[in-house]
Amino acid sequence: MAVATTAKKGVVLVGHGGIPRDFPRDLVMKLKRLEGQRRETGTFPTAEEIELDRLIRQWPRTPDNDPYKAGIEALAKQLRPLLSGALFALAYNEYCAPSLQEAIEALIKKGVQEITVVSSMATPGGSHSEVEIPETIEELRRQHSGVTIRYAWPFDLGELAKTLADHIRKFS
Repeated sequence: MAVATTAKKGVVLVGHGGIPRDFPRDLVMKLKRLEGQRRETGTFPTAEEIELDRLIRQWPRTPDNDPYKAGIEALAKQLRPLLSGALFALAYNEYCAPSLQEAIEALIKKGVQEITVVSSMATPGGSHSEVEIPETIEELRRQHSGVTIRYAWPFDLGELAKTLADHIRKFS
């Protein structure tokens, strides 16, 4: 008799990420300049860009210096109990740690075999949701062929509109 096995499941909520208010502005400008040059030339990140990205992602965060992070953490706190026991991770597309790659790899290290990634960026047209996140997921699929990684995208705009309409009614 065969025994059914259930794959360990995980969910990653990925948000945009914000620049901490107290992070040095000259370093923000330098990072953005390096990113722009890289995109324009189609080259890989320089060591300087990688180091600046690491520095901004690891900057100490508080609700005062990074209200975006506090907000996405509040959303995560509401979402986690609704996930039927799936292991949960929070990730950021830029400026904040952990990255999507780091969050997915941490779940894999915990034995998760099925991962669903969902973005807090809900509307179409954004390069993060439509290009960068799928590229990261595709690379991780290649690296971890035994793990199923799904991207819960795009959002059903009709359902999103209903949610917004319900929310608007609370204020009307």
